Amino acid sequence: MTEIVSSVPEGFGPILRSSPVLDALGGFMSRGADASLEIGMLVGPNHLNARGALHGGVTATLLDVGIGYMLVARSGGRRRVTARLTVDYRSSAKAGEWLQVHLDDIREDGRKTYATGRLMAGERVVAQVEVLFIDAAAPTPEHQPPAA
Repeated sequence: MTEIVSSVPEGFGPILRSSPVLDALGGFMSRGADASLEIGMLVGPNHLNARGALHGGVTATLLDVGIGYMLVARSGGRRRVTARLTVDYRSSAKAGEWLQVHLDDIREDGRKTYATGRLMAGERVVAQVEVLFIDAAAPTPEHQPPAA
């Protein structure tokens, strides 16, 4: 049986780039940069469903964010939007378990990027994912964020 990692591994800190949804969920973490960027999360009480297991929506969000951020880091900042996300749930996770996103394969076809990955709790597969990303259009002047 695989030992449960119940603490944040050394070097992980708050996720490099957050958003309102990630702030609301809390706990998303990162370590490294470029091709060595890693994304993970220590499951907390706010990540659980009514049965006390990791909520499927949190699983999907962690995979979407993790794979997406890793692709951006590996491509020098090229932004993409998620067009399709297919998650196969393999096992559950509980509060106190460390989860880590693994990017397994990347295939590019013009504006499309296909990626596969998995969410791991130690050596246990929690979920597998296939994602289709499309290059994000450059924001028009009226849709750009305000200057700092």
